[in-house]
Amino acid sequence: MSHTHQDVRPLAPKQSLTRRGLPRWAPAGIGAASVALGIAIGLVAGLESRTQWGLIAAMLFVGITYTASSVVENKRQAKDRVATSLVWVCFVLAVVPLLSLLWVTLSRGLKVLDGYFLTHSMAGVPGFEPGGGVYHALIGTLEQVGLATLIAAPIGLLTAVYLVEYGKGALAKAVTFFVDVMTGIPSIVAGLFILTIMLMLGLSPAGYLGSLALAILMMPVVVRSTEEMLKLVPNELREASLALGVPKWRTILKVVLPTAIGGITTGVMLAIARIAGETAPIMLLVFGSQLINANPFEGAQSSLPFYIWEQYRVGSEASYDRAWAAALVLIAFVMILNLVARGIARWKAPKTGR
Repeated sequence: MSHTHQDVRPLAPKQSLTRRGLPRWAPAGIGAASVALGIAIGLVAGLESRTQWGLIAAMLFVGITYTASSVVENKRQAKDRVATSLVWVCFVLAVVPLLSLLWVTLSRGLKVLDGYFLTHSMAGVPGFEPGGGVYHALIGTLEQVGLATLIAAPIGLLTAVYLVEYGKGALAKAVTFFVDVMTGIPSIVAGLFILTIMLMLGLSPAGYLGSLALAILMMPVVVRSTEEMLKLVPNELREASLALGVPKWRTILKVVLPTAIGGITTGVMLAIARIAGETAPIMLLVFGSQLINANPFEGAQSSLPFYIWEQYRVGSEASYDRAWAAALVLIAFVMILNLVARGIARWKAPKTGR
């Protein structure tokens, strides 16, 4: 009778599928401890700047995170946590100045921002005394930015369509090169260019001249943003439309542009935000005015950026309050434009079925 012999080996020790790791609250706890240590070190060292305290806290946060992860976990995990910590530090460094700016603008701008301020001009009000409003500057900004958009948006859109859908050869390369060059043009250069034309033709300062300079600044932004959005449209949509016998121009009009309308609208709004705060072209071409002028084609006009500079230059407490209130109005103006753009983009976006 044969016996089957089986090898009896000792059981291997049970290996754990889990590893040691920092608890989920560790990043928040390390962040709080780093802030406390940063403040303490700043106070002990006699550093008065809170920016210095923040930088010390940021360096401590990264260093403590790496040390704790190295001890509890491993070197590889520690490097990953350091990369994540650096991302968070950069995010905070970007957000803190923005929040600080908004807080200062709100706290100082709300002092005089009311219905009277929005519906009256500075006519007859000495700059160093309280009173007056921003109505004339608001009208000027709306008209100047509106005219610039009417000029720059169609030209920029058609240029982008040409570059993406038709552009080939030397002409397309030349257009792309000049668009890139125009993107970095300072606003004062655009203002000087239109000023030269104004002097050659013997024209008087007016709002539309400022709009021409603003349009020069706006066009390359519209071209670049629209070009990138059109490139994101899948070629299959174009090919399907052309396969049905639809002409190319109609394919662009009915398929390509509606598909990219959300991104195009956002790009136009970014371009408007880019030019809404320009002051140099207005100073050169529009000259500013204390009176209400609703005609952008005749006479000097004001604008919100020019009004802010004008009031801050006066140097009185009342003029400072008006300057901050006008800055708050300008921020609200850009914010409302972005909200409207998002609404239009969502309304015009092609409906997708499930």
